[in-house]
Amino acid sequence: MKKLLLVFLFIGPIVFSQQQLQEKTYFSEALYFNLSDYNRKADLAYRFNDYEKGKELFENFTSNYLEGSYMDNFKFRNLKKKEVSLYDYKKPVFLITYASWCVPSKGEIPALNELAKQYRDKIDFVVLFWDEHDKVKELAENFSSNISIVYVDERKNNGAYVVKQLKHSLGLPTCFLIAGDKKIMDIRRSVFPPLHTEKETAYRENYIALETSISNNLVKGYDGVYADNVQAE
Repeated sequence: MKKLLLVFLFIGPIVFSQQQLQEKTYFSEALYFNLSDYNRKADLAYRFNDYEKGKELFENFTSNYLEGSYMDNFKFRNLKKKEVSLYDYKKPVFLITYASWCVPSKGEIPALNELAKQYRDKIDFVVLFWDEHDKVKELAENFSSNISIVYVDERKNNGAYVVKQLKHSLGLPTCFLIAGDKKIMDIRRSVFPPLHTEKETAYRENYIALETSISNNLVKGYDGVYADNVQAE
């Protein structure tokens, strides 16, 4: 009995540790096994201009299959053209993907700038452009210095899966809220108020939606303050 007990004490933790490793699913893996079914259903919805159905499918797909997976490490470049990895960021990461041909939602950039200022000690804000350096450098002037502006130039990209999965699979813009251990806590689309929406109203709609997601997923318990008195730039 003593020998069996010793075997369990030494082997048990190893088996448990192996099970934990096996249960850790990465974003690329989750997409590989589930993306084709989502695309088939989403393409059908958008073919018939059923945008509400398309939105529902996106939310179900991300919440059921992608959230809870771990974001793969991948490389991009900063404005100084220095290569940087996602895992270089040690805080929780708010990652949003753009491109020069992708028009941000009205009020979105001022909301991001304010949130990056508010949470700069707790979260790394990263804006990833799928574009060439010169265009990204020009667009970066709209963002706060509290936000890391990075890019992937598809013509020079060495990690093909990054372009295929992060850019082409979910569309632009897409927000990823990633915990410090790189677990994906939330995936969301940008808020797109109607074109006639006032600038300040559009800002507040974006701010509240993003701040709620951040406080619920990345900094739980943080006493966030809604920007009631902050004006959009």
